[in-house]
Amino acid sequence: MNGRSTLNRLLLAVSGLVLLGGGLLVLAAGLDLYRRLHLAPPADWPWATPHDVLLSRADRTRWSDQGWWWPAVIAGLFLTVVLALLWLLAQVRRHRPDSVDLGGTRPPDNVELRASALSDAITTETRALTDVEHAHVHISGRPAHPRLRVALTLTEHGAPGPVLQALCTGPVARARDCTGVAHLPARARFDVGRHKARRVH
Repeated sequence: MNGRSTLNRLLLAVSGLVLLGGGLLVLAAGLDLYRRLHLAPPADWPWATPHDVLLSRADRTRWSDQGWWWPAVIAGLFLTVVLALLWLLAQVRRHRPDSVDLGGTRPPDNVELRASALSDAITTETRALTDVEHAHVHISGRPAHPRLRVALTLTEHGAPGPVLQALCTGPVARARDCTGVAHLPARARFDVGRHKARRVH
């Protein structure tokens, strides 16, 4: 699990707990459970019966006549929307490293292997495999821990088993040897190319 996934799960868990707790408090007040079950509502919680409100009229209009109130509210809402959009864009954006660290460690003397060059080399070797009509390799992950995603389109008579074996012992194994990355996970997705129907005479 990478750092971004951990942060996402943590934020979702905290948000879920806050929403769940608030919803249960509102539900308890709306169903008048505090009175029926003889329970005491949380301290400073204004909504304890179905007739109560979260914000009284005095609370809603307390700062409405202040000059800073509406700009502060608008700025707060704008900042919330911007942060939410940035978080959403971070989830949608595919993380692809610019380079791959040789040997899994940062190379000395500014020597680096471009991720695009590595993916192009693996793609060329994969396309040359038997029964492979088309292939595309995408490198993701971090420079020290890259991952391969291989999309293959097989020929009409191609079988996934032999092609997968040839992929693992061929292009993927050579990529591990060339980069010195001992643990180079790869995920392959197979598809079958469309062929025109042949007329039989």
